[in-house]
Amino acid sequence: MQFQKTKTFQNLARAFAGESQAGMRYQLIAKLATAEEYAVLADTIRTIAKNETYHAKTFFDSLILQAGSCDNIDLHAGYPFHFGTLVENLGFAAQDERAETEEVYPAFAQEAREEGFAEIADLFERVASVERDHAIVFTFLHDALKSGKLYKRDKPTLWICSECGYRATTKEAWKVCPLCKATRGYVEIALPFDQS
Repeated sequence: MQFQKTKTFQNLARAFAGESQAGMRYQLIAKLATAEEYAVLADTIRTIAKNETYHAKTFFDSLILQAGSCDNIDLHAGYPFHFGTLVENLGFAAQDERAETEEVYPAFAQEAREEGFAEIADLFERVASVERDHAIVFTFLHDALKSGKLYKRDKPTLWICSECGYRATTKEAWKVCPLCKATRGYVEIALPFDQS
């Protein structure tokens, strides 16, 4: 069967489009975080946006490798177009990442395996594992920002100023860095992966 007539071909194209859009949506969320003076939060989101862009490149490269250059790929797929407050956007991102890791990419991987494209199935599964981590981060950020606990913890936590490196182990990060006077938005956020 010609590759362009397979579900895997369509799924790679859908994944490329979806990851490209996710990267852009996350750039917009990062811009909103910057406007609300959450510099480190914005940087965290930009890193995830960069990951999404690389995922898109990986899917694009697979398409080109398997099918060569195409003038147009007609896609029939749905993509999220939601935007709101910073807290809402973090929740939307968590939801979108969970959908990719629990539904979208497992289905794409299964179809690729059924069509005999084990390497592409492995690619979908590897990307799904990264999306799972993104979902964890976005869920944590959403819940922490919504509850007012982004810079508060139940136990002493190491807080680090991303501007000057000042460190303090307390239950709550400072509002203004005692060393460089940077605002709280420059305090590094202790993500779920950073905690033992």
